[in-house]
Amino acid sequence: MEDYARILDYLPQGHPDRSKYQREPVAYAIGEDEFKLFELTPKENAAISVGDRVYIGKDIDKRDVIMHVKRRVGYDELTTAAQNELPFVIGQIVKDKEEKFIRLFNEAQAITTRFHMLELLPGLGKKTMWAILEERKKGPFKSFEDLAKRLPTLRHPDKLIAKRIEMEISNPGEKYHLFVAR
Repeated sequence: MEDYARILDYLPQGHPDRSKYQREPVAYAIGEDEFKLFELTPKENAAISVGDRVYIGKDIDKRDVIMHVKRRVGYDELTTAAQNELPFVIGQIVKDKEEKFIRLFNEAQAITTRFHMLELLPGLGKKTMWAILEERKKGPFKSFEDLAKRLPTLRHPDKLIAKRIEMEISNPGEKYHLFVAR
């Protein structure tokens, strides 16, 4: 269950594809924990901008900007602007929740005898995977900066994770999901 979401796009005049009489303000957002995509109905005269963190949980008293969650949407149902903002918003979520994502590098396991969870990260091959596994034997990684310092071949681990999340969202047929709820 998502409690907080980040705004990807806000259409105060409603969706242009809908008829003039059915239009109502709409916002598209991504959940912070399970990376679900939502279509939200904002409160009247709400000041919303892209990247804002909004409460969408069950406690209605806490909802200061969003009236209700209209529905879950797929990647292809997002507006072009929302799709373009997605990598930046995901990158911000990954940076804000660094301790959650650094755990992947500390606790990742083999999926099969020949395939490891770390290999699902785009651009990370077997050599780097083995280097990570050897380095974590010396002690757990404390941050992305610590990880990058201990493994010079791995420059931006946060960007690898953000790219993987984006891949899982944009391709619903993806076999393995590390971060995105189905």
